Amino acid sequence: MLTIFGEINIKEFNSFFNDEDKCLSFLAQQKWEKGFVCRNCGHTHYCKGKSPYSRRCTRCKKDESATANTIFHRCRIYLPDAFKIAHLVCTEPKISTAELSTTLDLRQMTCWKFKKKVTQCIDQRTDVSEDGKVQLKEVLLGVGNDRA
Repeated sequence: MLTIFGEINIKEFNSFFNDEDKCLSFLAQQKWEKGFVCRNCGHTHYCKGKSPYSRRCTRCKKDESATANTIFHRCRIYLPDAFKIAHLVCTEPKISTAELSTTLDLRQMTCWKFKKKVTQCIDQRTDVSEDGKVQLKEVLLGVGNDRA
């Protein structure tokens, strides 16, 4: 599994995150690498949830998807495209929304909204390198992630 995203090129990135299932699998693995803790009741035991890669607390029965409380929470664009936007913004901080729009064949406003979400998450990070690059893994799990 790739652990340092910001340092892979776009070709490798596209081959690894080319469908929704791979993105969800990666998110679930990264999100719960230290174990599942229910955000509703704090219980640590779970079973498989209703949707792919989600987990259901065995105490309160609340489902939590792999995207919940991440930068992809309530994301309405195709998950691999959202991953690509995050990757491009992390590796090329000065990339314009027009370039993103052309590269990914998405509306510029869609790219602007998601880029804004990514840059807000980056601004909250303290581990940004001198050239403005940031580790994508930290950004992906950064929004709404109030536990270590």
